[in-house]
Amino acid sequence: MTESAWTRWPSREALGRKGLSEPRRLLAWAVRISVLGLLLWGVFTRSHLRGWGAAGAAAGVIATALISWAFFRTTLAHRLWPSLALVTALLALAGAAEATDLRVPALVIWCGCGIAALERLPLAAALPVTSVALASYSAVDNDEWLTTAATVAGMALAGYVLRLDAEARGSAQRLLAQERAARAAEKESAALAERARIAREIHDVLAHSLSAQLVHLEAARLLIEGGADRDKILERVVAARGMAREGLAETRQALSALRGEMSPLEDFLSELVATADGADVTVSGDRRPLPAEASQAVRRVAQEALTNVRKHAPGAKVHIRLEYADHQVTLHVRDSGGSPGELTGSGAGYGLLGMRERAELLGGSLDAGPGEEGFVVTLKVPV
Repeated sequence: MTESAWTRWPSREALGRKGLSEPRRLLAWAVRISVLGLLLWGVFTRSHLRGWGAAGAAAGVIATALISWAFFRTTLAHRLWPSLALVTALLALAGAAEATDLRVPALVIWCGCGIAALERLPLAAALPVTSVALASYSAVDNDEWLTTAATVAGMALAGYVLRLDAEARGSAQRLLAQERAARAAEKESAALAERARIAREIHDVLAHSLSAQLVHLEAARLLIEGGADRDKILERVVAARGMAREGLAETRQALSALRGEMSPLEDFLSELVATADGADVTVSGDRRPLPAEASQAVRRVAQEALTNVRKHAPGAKVHIRLEYADHQVTLHVRDSGGSPGELTGSGAGYGLLGMRERAELLGGSLDAGPGEEGFVVTLKVPV
């Protein structure tokens, strides 16, 4: 059932003390102590109270304090009927105080009930309670009717203003909690994104380096099984060792990238083609630094494409072209084609899938397929 403005409780944040400044806390305690002192003063300054009568009146003051505390707790828990029972008990105590000629305590209790009900109860329950409390106050007050009316209106207004102030404080507390939760979620998301980035870098380094080593080691195995001469086998083993060294270099480079210490992309591509026979690179457009993620995507795709050429078309010519545009950088890797190598069927086949996933994570795209002569890989990354 949907709550209306009449049946809705003030929020628990509004009814609680959390969010109150230290001066306001001190002021609240000062008001409570003043009210308690006023009640005790009203009891013990009456000349007709002596002995057991004074003790009974003091017990009534203590009962009023305890019932008031219980009323604050039940309203904080949004328990309507216990709250109404407690405030009814307070009104009854005020009536008993008036009947024993303790007018000051009675007036204080009636005023407190009227204000507290408006502040802490749903309006549908608060208005009857406040009406009874302030009507009782008006009936016994000795001031002029205009003064009494102004006092009653002021107390009703004070109770409603306190309610609005508490609701505003409660809303601020909820907004603060939501903001903190959002910040915590943002930090967690950033941490997860960074972990994913590190995992991708480690995966790419291992996949490229180990797959390249596997190419040569598998070739060496096939040569041994085929009874090839020692020099051919040694050539493959030396190449595998070179791939291991390159893997270590790539690992260092990946660590540098994670720390934000990367060499210019053009230099990296030049070094990459220098290690591959029959490869060259050209750069067009206005050169500029790229974001770390975009730069790493271009590097990894170039490495993976060259590895695939070594594996599937050994000896093919490779041309790499890097194009800078206004809001995009494009990498083309094209090979001239050739006879399938000995290790064409080796590997898990996840290279192109990994490149495409890396591009899509950055909002880009990757196309890979046969060209006019060989195989073409085209990466587009927004920057």
